[in-house]
Amino acid sequence: MQLRAEALAGHLASRARSGALARVYTVAGDEPLLAIEAQDAIRAAARASGYTEREVLHVDARFDWSQLAAHARGLSLFAERRILEIRLPSGKPGKAGADALRTHAETATDDTLTIVSLPRLDRKQRQADWAAALDAAGVWVDVPAVEREALPAWIAARLARQQQKAPREALEFIADRVEGNLLAAHQEIGKLALLYPAGELTFEQVEASVLNVARYDVFALPVAMLEGDAKRVVRIMDGLRAEGEPLPLLLWAVTEDLRTLLRLRAALDRGVPYAQAAREAWVRREKEAATQAALRRVGAAALARLLARCADVDRAFKGLRTPRADSDAWLELTDIALAVATPRASTS
Repeated sequence: MQLRAEALAGHLASRARSGALARVYTVAGDEPLLAIEAQDAIRAAARASGYTEREVLHVDARFDWSQLAAHARGLSLFAERRILEIRLPSGKPGKAGADALRTHAETATDDTLTIVSLPRLDRKQRQADWAAALDAAGVWVDVPAVEREALPAWIAARLARQQQKAPREALEFIADRVEGNLLAAHQEIGKLALLYPAGELTFEQVEASVLNVARYDVFALPVAMLEGDAKRVVRIMDGLRAEGEPLPLLLWAVTEDLRTLLRLRAALDRGVPYAQAAREAWVRREKEAATQAALRRVGAAALARLLARCADVDRAFKGLRTPRADSDAWLELTDIALAVATPRASTS
C-alpha cells in the first residue's frame, strides 16, 4: 500500500482505532525533516498500540545482514511487542541485503513493527524485488521534496498549525532566506510562535525575526539555470560565494548540464524523441521538464559558445590570462548561467 506523507496521519489514526497497524512501514524520501516527522508519527502510533521496545539497525557498507534475522527473532522476555528500525541511507542494500529485506518482509509477524527508512528511490530501484516485498508487506510512505515554488504554501500551512498566518510577501521572504533547508524553515516558524501571539503576522515582524539561514546547494544552481529562474541563479551564486563554496565544483555542475543539453540537442536534431534522448543522456526524471524548457530557449550554437566560456572560467580561476572572459571568474560563471536561464540565449 502506498501513501503520500500528508495522508499518513489519517492512516495511522484509522489503524489505531481498529488496533491493526501494518507490520512494515517504509519511509522513502530525501527531505530529512518530513522523513523524520513521518517516522516519529509511526513510532508514536506504535507505542500507543503497545509496542514498548525499540531496536535500531544502522546499515552501512560493513553491515552484517544476518543481524536482521537475529534481531527479528530476538524478542525480549520483557516485551510482547517491539519496533525494529532499519536505516538504509544509501538506498542500496546489495544482494545480501536485498535477500534479507525480502525475507524479513515476507515473514514479518504482528509482534514486531518494522520501520525502514530510505532515500528517494528511482524507478528502477523501486521495481526491485526487495522494494516490492516491503511495499506488499505493509505501507510505503513517499516523502516528496518541497520545491521552491511550493515552499510559501508549505510555510503558510505550518504557521496555521500554530494559529498564525502571514501575508504572501512575508511567506516569500521566509522561503528566500531558508533556500533549500526545511529544517531551518521549521526552526524559524517555531521561533515566530514563541515571539508573537496567534493571529496575523506583519511583514515587519517576520523580517525582524527571521535570520538568513540559507544553506545554498551547489546542485540547486544548475536546476535554477535550467528552469529559467534568473533571480534565483543570482541569489544562489551570491550565497555560495559568501559561504566560501569552491568555484570548481560549481563550474563542474554547470558544465555537465551544458554538455547534457548539447547531447540532447544533437539527438533531437537527428529525430530522436525527447523521452528516449533524455533516458540515453541519463537526465533525472525530476529535471526532465526543466531540461526540455532550456532546450526551447537555447540553440546548439549558443550552447557550444557557453561551453567554451566555461573553459575560460577554468583558466581565469587558475590565474591564466583569458582576454574573452571577465577577470572575476564568479561573475563570468554567473553570466553563463544567466545566459541559459534567460531568453537572450535562444539564438542558434
